[in-house]
Parts: sequence; C-alpha cells; structure tokens
Amino acid sequence: MQYISRDQTPLGGVLLAADETGLTGLWFEGQEYFAQGLDGEHEERESPLLAQAKAWLAVYFSGREPEFEVPLHLMGTDFQKEVWALLRAIPYGQTTTYGALAARLAAQRGLPHLSPQAVGGAVGHNKVSILVPCHRVVGAHGSLTGYAGGIDKKRALLALEKADMAARSAPKRGTAL
Repeated sequence: MQYISRDQTPLGGVLLAADETGLTGLWFEGQEYFAQGLDGEHEERESPLLAQAKAWLAVYFSGREPEFEVPLHLMGTDFQKEVWALLRAIPYGQTTTYGALAARLAAQRGLPHLSPQAVGGAVGHNKVSILVPCHRVVGAHGSLTGYAGGIDKKRALLALEKADMAARSAPKRGTAL
C-alpha cells in the first residue's frame, strides 16, 4: 500500500508517496509525469517515513545539504535504477551532463558507448525529484534542459545548492543532450 502526503516548498506544492520500504515518489504539483507510478489504490495519511522526507526537504530548502538520508524504494527498469544510482552520486552543488552519465554507465557495464538520449529518458522518468537529484544533470554545453518540474525550478534548485551558474543557459531547441 502506498501512502501520500502533500507539502509546501518555496518552489510550490509537492506530492510525496511512500510504501513500507521507502519513498516512492516526490513530484512538483503540475509537473510533467505528475504522480506517475502512484498506485491506483493509495491512502492519504502521514507516516514516519513521509514525515522524515518532509524534514529532509525542510533542511534542503533552508539552503543546507541534509546530513541524513530518507529510505527510498525506487521502482523502474534495471536500466533506470542504474541511471538513478548515478544521479544519487552527483555531489550536492555540482552538475554533470547526460553524456558523462552515459559514459560512466557504459564503463560500468563494460560497453564502449551508451546513448546519452537513453540515459536522458531514464533521468526524465525519475519519480523522486530532488532526493534523486535529476536537476543536477545539464545539456552537453551547459544548458539547463530536461527537467520535468520545469526549467525555472531546475535553475532555482541549482542556485539553492550554490552550483556554478555562470555557464548555464536556457535550453535551445535540438541541443538537449
């Protein structure tokens, strides 16, 4: 059974979902893929895990890196889970590119190459925003592209983390990866 709860952040409302194992979803209200992966049968109620996730968000939005982790229960394909593990390894306040993630995953799998577009697809279907920091992935030339919550939120999250924004630009059509 999944449980849901809502929270308000400086960037707007979020919907959180969790089961007995961990957090299964965190979506900005109105974002692309909103509530994707949420069980048809779920119950709105607080749980210790959802309270922990809200506490993590409060620390994060205060401008500090949380010093504790929230248990996650990431549901997706094996490929998606591998990409999401790479996202979780991107340090607070830093960014990487889809191409760099693809190269890292190719090396882990012993492959000569992996498509940055395939990695981008997995990044884009991350169901646990912020805690699985897909906002830290930028386009090949530093463009702020590909965030389901919107480029304005991506920019705000990176600024909150004091990421180097000097080389970051708005996305240009056809140059996402």
